[in-house]
Amino acid sequence: MDFSIKGCDWTKGETKGFATGKADCIVLGVFEAQTLSGAALDVDEATGGLVSRVVKAGDMDGKSGKTLFLHEVAGIGASRVLLVGLGKQDAFNQKAYRDAVRAAWRALLATRIAQVTFTLAQSLADDERGADWGVREAILALRGETYRFTAMKSKPEPVQYGLKRVVFTVDSDDVKPARDAIKRAVALANGMDLTRDLGNLPGSVCTPTYLANTAKTIAKDWKLKVDVLGLKQIEALKMGSFLSVTRGSVEPPQFIVLHYQGAAAKAAPVVLVGKGITFDTGGISLKPGEGMDEMKYDMCGAGSVLGTIRAVAEMGLKINVVGIIPTCENMPAGNATKPGDVVTSMKGLTIEVLNTDAEGRLILCDALTYAERFKPAAVIDIATLTGACIIALGHHNSGLFSKDDTLAGELLDASREANDPAWRLPLDDEYQEQLKSNFADVANIGGRPAGSVTAACFLSRFTDAYPWAHLDIAGTAWKSGAAKGATGRPVPLLAQFLIDRAGQ
Repeated sequence: MDFSIKGCDWTKGETKGFATGKADCIVLGVFEAQTLSGAALDVDEATGGLVSRVVKAGDMDGKSGKTLFLHEVAGIGASRVLLVGLGKQDAFNQKAYRDAVRAAWRALLATRIAQVTFTLAQSLADDERGADWGVREAILALRGETYRFTAMKSKPEPVQYGLKRVVFTVDSDDVKPARDAIKRAVALANGMDLTRDLGNLPGSVCTPTYLANTAKTIAKDWKLKVDVLGLKQIEALKMGSFLSVTRGSVEPPQFIVLHYQGAAAKAAPVVLVGKGITFDTGGISLKPGEGMDEMKYDMCGAGSVLGTIRAVAEMGLKINVVGIIPTCENMPAGNATKPGDVVTSMKGLTIEVLNTDAEGRLILCDALTYAERFKPAAVIDIATLTGACIIALGHHNSGLFSKDDTLAGELLDASREANDPAWRLPLDDEYQEQLKSNFADVANIGGRPAGSVTAACFLSRFTDAYPWAHLDIAGTAWKSGAAKGATGRPVPLLAQFLIDRAGQ
């Protein structure tokens, strides 16, 4: 897909020639119960009032998300015009824009249209978000609509749409930031696609070794440094908590460390730690059979780290990032860890394993201890950690936990900018009482009340050395039901956080 920018000032009549430029279709926004303006007004004049007649006849009322094709249009270079309802102008916001954009792409992708002039980003002129944001959101929406996972199909369905080129019109002053937005949006979409692909692969393919090889491929493609530690090296580091999870599996565990250096070597990195359980049966605390196929997605935290670093490398951000991925399977076996066993973490804390299905925190805690050696500016762990987070927040917001208000604020700001929402949940010391153990320093679960909070409290015990935040993406990393599949979240949030940190 080819994307480009065209600067247009619709108020000065500069675009009369551009409206006659070659394109299969021009996409125009129409507000509800409003007179035409901007690109719609310009095209209306060029076509002898065609658009206004259609609106007056009631064929396009401007209601949010409504679309209408006009065919065999005379007076402009495009033979078709797609009118897209934007809703009421005084209620037009980012959500309304995204709804309109998705409606436009769905209408276009149902045709064989190949070249499009897309003017909707200019409808954000009076909004707090600029046209560059509008271009980025439009590209991400399009890439989301066109994503297909076909790697495991013997005869993939052929691509039905013909769209190959999109020209975004923006105000003349917005050309440079809009071009930068294209570069970043494409990089971000590529990172999200990688994260989706990894999450959608079956556990028989996407093993710990597969994740390690993916990290090596990213390192080779983008000239990064990667270290992959195997079983003996993990044992030498005394990661007893991590090893307790992998014990029942025949697949060897991997501990992946991927380095992106975009700033001076002495600059403290941001460390991203991703949970990489490539299949989670629950271990001896076996999960119910129904829906267990979805436990191949339990490595989406790891996938989001790989996708984010790939995106950051393509963007060329001036920041140092280290991705740490502890990855293994959680399987039942005669030698698997049993409820009631006590294991010793890399930090030296002993852990009573009351439930082997609370395994994510057991691999993450050793990775969080390992992160100390990088003297990080901040550490963020990302994990499909608890079903309790889905009960609390559903599938819209990722759960955010941190005792560092500044770091939490940065992540929330990034989530809003990236349209990848997160919600901050409590991390009060009182919740730590639920993790008391009679036989070890800490238990790995705290009971049903506030399950996502006590999971975060457990992780917090291993993060004293640096600013830390935890993202529970159990409800946002994938969709179930008819739309079952990985979403690519929270790659947009993480990438935006790193863009902001880099000051770019």
